[in-house]
Amino acid sequence: MRFYDRYILPCCLDKACAIGPITKQREKVVPFARGIVVEIGIGSGLNLPHYNAQTVTKIIGVDPDEHIWKRSKARRKACPIEIERIGLSGEDLPLDSASADTVLVTYSLCTIPDPVKALREMARVLKPGGQILFTEHGKAPDASVHKWQNRIDPFWSRIAGGCHSGRDIPALFSQAGLTLTTLEQMYIPGPRVLSYNYWGAATA
Repeated sequence: MRFYDRYILPCCLDKACAIGPITKQREKVVPFARGIVVEIGIGSGLNLPHYNAQTVTKIIGVDPDEHIWKRSKARRKACPIEIERIGLSGEDLPLDSASADTVLVTYSLCTIPDPVKALREMARVLKPGGQILFTEHGKAPDASVHKWQNRIDPFWSRIAGGCHSGRDIPALFSQAGLTLTTLEQMYIPGPRVLSYNYWGAATA
């Protein structure tokens, strides 16, 4: 799997996560980021074009995958905002408490092994009054679709970088002790097992 993980998977993820419907989801949350932003799972920088350079002073990107990070070079070059990368997991952020104005997480809670721990870390680094902005795919409300999400997960997670198709996103925030101040959800265009989306904001 080393060749696959190094060369094939980063390209596939970059292409899949840049399709139109997902880009529209990014446009719904990223522009609301303010101040110092910690972006969990910055990956190939697909969110960078959507930041408002008038309101964001710095982006601290968290991503353990060096290979997909390399694919962000052109997007980083085109972004006028200062960008720093931390190549570690979102579950253990090497950042001071109350050091970020915004935490942004998009299409990453599906892959983090312990998403509740990661959300607690996001809350820890938030300044008072800060918020977590998110857009994620997850558990479908239709029982038949969710059944298929559970069926494909063992195979899907192996070929999609650890992605889980049907995590209950609102429940994860609740388990982490966070308050959802905004929550919207719907199917976006795409395979139904992968296209039920949640997006909004949360506070500690």
